[in-house]
Amino acid sequence: MAAINKDFDDRLAVKFVNLAEERLGTKVLYTTDDFFAEKENLIKVGRGIFIPDKYTINGKWMDGWESRRKRVEGHDYCDIQLGLRGIIKGFDIDTNHFLGNHPPHASIEACDIDGNIDDNTVWTEILSKTPLDPGSQHLLEIKNTNAYTHVRLHIYPDGGVARLRVFGDVSVDWTKKDNSQSFDLLAIQNGGKAVTANDMFFSSKDNINVPGRGVNMGDGWETKRRREPGNDWLILALGCPGTIQEIELDTAYFKGNFPHAFSIECANLIPLSLDNVLDDNIVWRPLIDKQFLKADHIHNYKNEVQTQGLITHVRLNIYPCGGVSRLRLIGKFDNNYINVLNTLSKSDFISQANKCCSSTTWSKYLEAQRPFKNLSDLQSKSDSIWKEMKEPDLLEAFDGHSKIGDLETLKKKYHNTTAWSKDEQAKASDADIEILKELQKLNNDYQDKFGFIFIVFATGKSAQEMLDILKGRINNDRTTELTNASNEQNKITRLRLEKLS
Repeated sequence: MAAINKDFDDRLAVKFVNLAEERLGTKVLYTTDDFFAEKENLIKVGRGIFIPDKYTINGKWMDGWESRRKRVEGHDYCDIQLGLRGIIKGFDIDTNHFLGNHPPHASIEACDIDGNIDDNTVWTEILSKTPLDPGSQHLLEIKNTNAYTHVRLHIYPDGGVARLRVFGDVSVDWTKKDNSQSFDLLAIQNGGKAVTANDMFFSSKDNINVPGRGVNMGDGWETKRRREPGNDWLILALGCPGTIQEIELDTAYFKGNFPHAFSIECANLIPLSLDNVLDDNIVWRPLIDKQFLKADHIHNYKNEVQTQGLITHVRLNIYPCGGVSRLRLIGKFDNNYINVLNTLSKSDFISQANKCCSSTTWSKYLEAQRPFKNLSDLQSKSDSIWKEMKEPDLLEAFDGHSKIGDLETLKKKYHNTTAWSKDEQAKASDADIEILKELQKLNNDYQDKFGFIFIVFATGKSAQEMLDILKGRINNDRTTELTNASNEQNKITRLRLEKLS
């Protein structure tokens, strides 16, 4: 159990990571106005405080972000770079202490970019205009499977917000990492997660894998004093399946309440449901045997770590109770991406699957077919699911493509697939301008006739070859062409699954 904080509603906090937490590297980049209270307060810890007699040269001091009273058209907003890229699942827009000066409404947009925000940045609204109450937390869950790096908080028309929390699952693209290097596979920035603990009376399990050393005794995982036999424990999931080479356990600031000893067990849960880590059938194997601990000390272990092969989860046992500030598990991730796909969270998997096919139904059905034995098994299950898709599912998948010969006009909501679309159409981009113009014209004619764009497995085909195929198909009836497009889409999906794995 955890200590009860009646002042904070943690229903989202216990399920997701606050991607906008300051200690994760979040930055408040820009606001239209923070005359009364600085924008940086939005990402501070806690709910903010109120000091009745404290004033600044601009007016009443407030622990939050507050703009001046707007006397012109428009509204205020604030841009935030998330500390960790993630799949956003909800928000807490907290107007604590803002009573006569809170904004009546708010909305939130998001974007996923590598660089800086500029005038060309494409924003997607993920929370529509929502009413706000004074002095209140507003826990707002959303349906979303896309990963984002930035959010823009709009308030209408002006006013003050104490804190903004952005809850979700950390998204890590392990295909971009060098598997010859070692990583802290448990780190929150690498997708590691504290899943469950038998006790966290004094402080949360979620502190144990964040960056940096603890700043005080409250910045760690601490259980109450155990008065009965046994020991306390915490189960954690690695961000990616891997092998562990080194262990670091830090008892920073735990001096009269550090555990006497600890041990770590491990398991490979790829074949099992990842939601049931307490299953009695799980075989927990020793990763490191019981080791005695010191107060306020970083403990490093290398020779003591046992070789157990590929693992996905660990169980930290502390004897009998006490507090641990940080746990690091250094090792190498598995470069078999099928194993990675099998261990992704549901939302992360769907986000990856959407890169291969934009049909929401297909992605959800494929996720339900995990685990996959290998690439062939993945593609086979995908084929079977695709055969059951209805026309709306097919059209949704088609809509995720750019037109052959019209590479500049890309639908912004499917931006994750555009890099592959361009690569798959590379030969077309080298064609002479007349062929491209004819491709574009016939594409438009095709879409006008059938109601969806021309879909073809373009890999390895020249622009002239694609033009010839288009000329041969444009005279078909709609039923025939829907079947043709579906077959071509499945070829594209199979190739993208291969790239993904």
